[in-house]
Amino acid sequence: MNTEEIRRVLGLLYQDETLRTFAALVLGTAGDLPPKALHKLAAGGLAARDDDGTWRARPERFRELLRAHAEPAEELSPEERVLRTFLVDGRLTTMTMRRDKRLVVLRYIATLFEPGLRYPEKDVNVTLRAFHDDYAALRRYLVDEGLLSREGNVYWRSGGPVDL
Repeated sequence: MNTEEIRRVLGLLYQDETLRTFAALVLGTAGDLPPKALHKLAAGGLAARDDDGTWRARPERFRELLRAHAEPAEELSPEERVLRTFLVDGRLTTMTMRRDKRLVVLRYIATLFEPGLRYPEKDVNVTLRAFHDDYAALRRYLVDEGLLSREGNVYWRSGGPVDL
């Protein structure tokens, strides 16, 4: 399968008649559809005729094209896998994870705080709120695991990885 095949399928959807025909098949509102458009869609794999002669849409064709052109899966480190699992769109999906996985996430979050700088509690809260609504629990986990230290209402980074 090559990029020409993708262009051909997308080209079918660029044409008004075939786009309307495909939409009617998907929505199940097919009445008298133009045979020429149906045959074009069938040639592109976007429509098929059932045994009883009725036409149906084949939206799975898009998945087939995507799979055929997918990049080979990149090798991820165990830490990267954990981060991809628990951080979705930059937000922490859950806080109830095993300790070893929680430590991976906490170490990642700790890198947002510069070693040697002191942060007022409100600044720490703003940073942590970006990850999870329960920023107080997140802050407590960071302190309990020795990644942040605290005195009064001032915090500083005391652990975790450091980029050199």
